[in-house]
Amino acid sequence: MRTLPIEPAGTPLPDSNEERPPLIRRTEVVAFALVALLIVVITGLLYVAKPFFLPIVTAFVVGTMLSPAATYMERWRIPRAVCAVLIVGVALITVGFMVALISVPLIEWSSRLPELGGLLREKLSFLERPIGLWRQLQASIGGSEALPSSPIQMPQIDWMQPTLEFVSPTLTEFLLFLVTLVLFVASWKDLRRALVMNFGGRDARLRTLRILNEIELSLGGYLLTVTTINLCYGAATGVICALAGMPNPAGLGALAAILNFIPIIGPSVMFIVLTLVGIISMPTLGEGLIGPLGFALLTFVEGHFITPTIIGRRLELNALAVFIALAFWTWLWGPMGGFLASPLLIVGLVMKEHLLPEDAPHLPGNET
Repeated sequence: MRTLPIEPAGTPLPDSNEERPPLIRRTEVVAFALVALLIVVITGLLYVAKPFFLPIVTAFVVGTMLSPAATYMERWRIPRAVCAVLIVGVALITVGFMVALISVPLIEWSSRLPELGGLLREKLSFLERPIGLWRQLQASIGGSEALPSSPIQMPQIDWMQPTLEFVSPTLTEFLLFLVTLVLFVASWKDLRRALVMNFGGRDARLRTLRILNEIELSLGGYLLTVTTINLCYGAATGVICALAGMPNPAGLGALAAILNFIPIIGPSVMFIVLTLVGIISMPTLGEGLIGPLGFALLTFVEGHFITPTIIGRRLELNALAVFIALAFWTWLWGPMGGFLASPLLIVGLVMKEHLLPEDAPHLPGNET
């Protein structure tokens, strides 16, 4: 029997002839780190410079949505600048009318906050004991020991000022948005031509032109479809509120139509508003919940059947991607960021389809 020679301790092993490349190369790690650093820097810049970038980006997105309408009006020999002014003016009048429907009851209810707060505490008095027990439990495990006399407390008028500052833009931001929007719609054809001609190769020019055309058509179709759905959604909400006997159903329907432009967050806020209005305005708690429950059923049908059937098949937006984009842009830019989340996601998907190769590698064993 042959025995192998015993190597002394500390003798290095011979190199293997088999070449095994590393799973992740150093250049890939450096590239990934640089891209991550660039994303962090851009995100911080967008967050810090929100008063400048938010109106500009919003004007670009909305202007791209409205450009097909301006192109259609040009066929009737109307100058592009006149088309831009007319389209933006009609859009502002429509938004102003919707805001007027909402502002009248909002101002009236804001002046009656103390009275409405007392009425709400009275109707929700059955919740005082569970809330009191919960606060006692918090105090027993190290929370605040000072418990208020009334567990259900209404917020004071102080909350209105920061809320309005968060929701509504400043006059400077609005003027910047308005002027940029008009100029963008008026000069979009020249801007697109200049952007396409900036590339030297014919293939690069054709690819850029296809990307811009598809972005314009996708965003224009998205705006038209979502606006139509939301108007019908608001009208249906108004009918539900009227049948439930709730006050000012037209204003509530207009509020539902506007909030539905912000996915997930808008309907959730609207449900809370309808619940509070129903509890306060109706004589019993059961009658007050009829309107919110009807709205919840409407939202379920609209969110799971109507909108996915009309928009989902056309744009193929992934629900998880929409939710992540909504959370990110809402954190970054507030409610307007939530409005821009889906359009910006559409722009990203269009650019991905044209810039990234279609032949993606497949995992082994997934062939069908």
